[in-house]
Amino acid sequence: MKNQEIAKIFNEIADLLEIKGENPFRIRAYRRAAQNIEGLSGNIAENIAENIEDMSMDELLKIPGIGQDLAGKIGEYLKTGKMQTHEDLKKEIPEGLLTLLSVPGLGPKTAGLLYEKLKIKSIDELQKLASEHKIAGLPGIQKKTEDNILKGIEMLKRGRERQPLGKVLPVANDILLYLKKKAPVDKIDLAGSLRRWKDTIKDIDILATSDNPKEVMKVFVRIPHVKEILMRGPTKSTVIIHEGIQVDLRVVEKESYGAALAYFTGSKTHNIRLREMAVRDGLKINEYGIFRENDNKKMGGEKEEDVYKILGLPYIPPELREDQGEIEAAIEGKLPELIKLEDIKGDLHVHSKWSDGSHTFEQLVEAAKKHGYSYIAITDHSKGLGIAGGLTGDRLLEQKKEIEAINKKLKGFRIIHGVEVDIKSDGSLDIPDDILKELDIVTASIHSGFRQTKEQLTYRIVSAMKNPHVSIIAHPTGRLIGERDPYEVDMDEILKAAKETGTAIEINAYPLRLDLNDIYAKKAKEMGIPIVISTDTHITNQFDYMGYGISIARRGWLEKNDVLNTLPVDKLLKRLKHQIQR
Repeated sequence: MKNQEIAKIFNEIADLLEIKGENPFRIRAYRRAAQNIEGLSGNIAENIAENIEDMSMDELLKIPGIGQDLAGKIGEYLKTGKMQTHEDLKKEIPEGLLTLLSVPGLGPKTAGLLYEKLKIKSIDELQKLASEHKIAGLPGIQKKTEDNILKGIEMLKRGRERQPLGKVLPVANDILLYLKKKAPVDKIDLAGSLRRWKDTIKDIDILATSDNPKEVMKVFVRIPHVKEILMRGPTKSTVIIHEGIQVDLRVVEKESYGAALAYFTGSKTHNIRLREMAVRDGLKINEYGIFRENDNKKMGGEKEEDVYKILGLPYIPPELREDQGEIEAAIEGKLPELIKLEDIKGDLHVHSKWSDGSHTFEQLVEAAKKHGYSYIAITDHSKGLGIAGGLTGDRLLEQKKEIEAINKKLKGFRIIHGVEVDIKSDGSLDIPDDILKELDIVTASIHSGFRQTKEQLTYRIVSAMKNPHVSIIAHPTGRLIGERDPYEVDMDEILKAAKETGTAIEINAYPLRLDLNDIYAKKAKEMGIPIVISTDTHITNQFDYMGYGISIARRGWLEKNDVLNTLPVDKLLKRLKHQIQR
């Protein structure tokens, strides 16, 4: 939770400094720090001493982009709950302008212009004026800008109802860990859409058993996250936490825990199908167990597996419980053997200091080894992404020599040399083919022109796949959950081209991307399109994000054999070489 709070404040400081026209390097430093803190997989406060006054800055200084000044501000926040710099800047900027900055895609300059020229002070007022086309005509603002503002407001309102998995899960795990440490719980699990790993989450459901449920409730309503207590009872309580998310905790009897876990995990449509099957067999299912209808005899419910076993079904993993054919597959004995995190042999989308990553090759290798990997692919940005320090062809060849030298020293590990090449507006790549052919792996992606037509964006990706050197298409829809909607592409056409060209499609495991999504991952599997799951790592902590990508793959019914980076490095490289000889 602290990571998100600090990252949000740093981004707000950057916005406020930009409105004031401050030094762009200072603004960039705050944005980079925010990005890296948000990208941490562990809690920024984990290694802080219990006596906060004795806190060492050493752990904070290890975070890329955090120097003494920013470390001091983080320490100030952890000690006092605020940053004075942030508080002072907010006093200098009108409150209405701060409100406008909350709209996704509405940058500080445009927000400042709208506030200055039209005196807009609320989201509702902004929405009304944009809908009535009363904004277009201001310097730099056209009708398309109005449309984008309306889309941003719509996204903002959606975000109040459902938040990204990557933001909710760390908070939920924080709460779970707190309850395990402080409350007399026996069993405790997340349920609901979090347990099914849906990409957006409405609320957090927690289920537990305890011999002292009243004490559990007492601890729960006092956890540091709680902003408001909606309801407190002997076995169920509901709170709102500071992130605006509702959290429900239920304590159930041990003999009903499995049935309750199945019931509260859902989905609703999956549960309906199970109840229909039970009725046909003279049974009934609820959160207390599975019972015989005629005499109400309890048949099971202590274990979740009981529910499925009594219905004559194998256990169905939570990620599949969406009534998308899993019941039929279970009846026919055709449930997939879902991919697991330990099946992954390496990460194929990793950035280094050569572009916008934060680490050397050696540091990345060391971190990857700790995850049990035997290879990583270095795929730094190409020159088209200037803001990320993208590489020219000559720099790529220099990088190739350095990687070859390191590989000669490595034992049991290999750095695969690649690039994340930019797909230009005309569908061509911004690195020439005579350079691309020298690389082990070529990942192509779009980083600009998101607002082009569906036809143009689709054409760009399909054209890239037809290049004989392109192995993978990365984050194919460009979405950032809660921040940027997917750009408009014809995914059916893209998957068709991927099948024809043998190009792999990436599931990008960065928690705000999760792109390819589960629906298209399943369709890709059905079409026999190879998939890779990669983290898009920029700092070593982000290797931990692989689990998010695995969750999307599991929701898409993917098995080990569907994913290329479950292969040993030699077989992977042969497979990639075979793909590009088309």
